[in-house]
Amino acid sequence: MIIPWQSLEDETLKNIAESFVLREGTDYGFEELSLEQKVNNLLSLIRSGSAVIVWSELHETIDIKDKNSFLTR
Repeated sequence: MIIPWQSLEDETLKNIAESFVLREGTDYGFEELSLEQKVNNLLSLIRSGSAVIVWSELHETIDIKDKNSFLTR
């Protein structure tokens, strides 16, 4: 089930994004980004509609997915 990001408190949304970034591990890209930069980038994707917050009733977990990938699965 997709959770509309607009329905979440700002602090809750930030905590979900931060938790997701920490679970995803290290990014060895050209330039290492700080946790804050990664969270802000992810929040931008969520707010633009490119990424969605998904609640799994089966596993009782929350995740963030690419919108197109999630909708075409």
